[in-house]
Amino acid sequence: MHLSDLTALSPLDGRYAAKMAVLRPLLSEFGLMHRRVQVEVEWFVALSDAGLPEFASLSVNARQVLRSLVEGFSEADARAIKDIEKTTNHDVKAVEYWIKDAIAAVPELARAGEFVHFACTSEDINNTSHALMLKAAREQALLPALDKLLQQLGQMAGTLAAIPMLSRTHGQTASPTTVGKEVANVAARLANARARIAQVPLPAKMNGAVGNYNAHLSAYPDVDWESFSRGVVEKQLGLTFNPYTIQIEPHDGIAELFDAVARANTVLIDWARDVWGYVSLGYFKQRVKKGEVGSSTMPHKVNPIDFENAEGNLGLANALLSHMSHKLPISRWQRDLTDSTVLRNMGVALGYTVLACDSLSRGLDKLQINEAALAADLDKAWEVLAEPVQTVMRRHGLPNPYDQLKDFTQGKPITRELMQGFIRGLAVPEADKARLLALTPATYSGLAEPLARRWAEGA
Repeated sequence: MHLSDLTALSPLDGRYAAKMAVLRPLLSEFGLMHRRVQVEVEWFVALSDAGLPEFASLSVNARQVLRSLVEGFSEADARAIKDIEKTTNHDVKAVEYWIKDAIAAVPELARAGEFVHFACTSEDINNTSHALMLKAAREQALLPALDKLLQQLGQMAGTLAAIPMLSRTHGQTASPTTVGKEVANVAARLANARARIAQVPLPAKMNGAVGNYNAHLSAYPDVDWESFSRGVVEKQLGLTFNPYTIQIEPHDGIAELFDAVARANTVLIDWARDVWGYVSLGYFKQRVKKGEVGSSTMPHKVNPIDFENAEGNLGLANALLSHMSHKLPISRWQRDLTDSTVLRNMGVALGYTVLACDSLSRGLDKLQINEAALAADLDKAWEVLAEPVQTVMRRHGLPNPYDQLKDFTQGKPITRELMQGFIRGLAVPEADKARLLALTPATYSGLAEPLARRWAEGA
């Protein structure tokens, strides 16, 4: 049944459906069925090569027929499986029956039909399918979304490397930086988080009802089933073999991946809030798209909605990711079913992440630096030069430099004239005095510019 976007319960399938196109075939129920078919087929093919006396190695044609079920898997195929499930009331068994029906017209395959799903528990199929789904979603959607943001941030870091900006610590004026350096800070954090996401192995198992190959050995006691299973998981499916499991693969890898994604999301929440603040301060203007409305009643407004949407959706994603990373590794005894319904929400959690990345990307594209606002803020903050002045005083052993500057600056408006007058009265070498007198809040930014350019050039 197709739902109208106006009646969808989830905004991912309604308002934001178009932005989920990359994830929908990967993390939907269709995507799960597709991967189940892939796993069943690869297990079946591998069994034919195991030297079992009752199952001869399949011909090239038979292999092509089987793998065409995976390559050509369609929505009609998924619906056919759902129709079978109406009778079986078991989703994995429905896939098994569908495959048997699909190969019934090929005598070579039909004769070996009972080796479809041979010795497998449903979780042998499910855990490998979920791992394949996440692997594809990571490669095709999540990492590209993060890479786009990193590319945008890298460009901003370079372009804005020399633009001075007043820092704010605890909400108060603080030592200046540059806009590019603050962007580079975020990019560096996001790059680290992205690397961790990419490095998480995705474990899988194919070892039967409670992880001990019980059924396998009852039929073929002389086969090295652990080695066979490892070969299917690693060589044919491209996953990481887990030899020690209960009925379910314990989902530690999924939990690790979701924790890594949540860490990246947290970095992006921090950035979304900061940009929102910079827009509020006037440091950034936003390009206006003709016809767009900022407020239903205040015509002048251009609201930072992309960053607000991103923050909200990242929060939703992290709530789900956190729950899943805490819940999924826990199963009562050798198996309970609480993971099943939770795993069906993987696409929701990662969908909100990808949606938020899209919002951030669009928001960044709209930003225009407002150098006049940045300069005006800096010129009203001469008190920030108390830091370099007291530091030079310390170098030359003047008495109580920190306390002198504290008494001079705290709670008072400090102008250029006041600060330079204080400097001129210092008993320090003339060269140091001249260097301090040449400083302005706009030029007191340390290594901010070269640090920003270094990141931009290496990004």
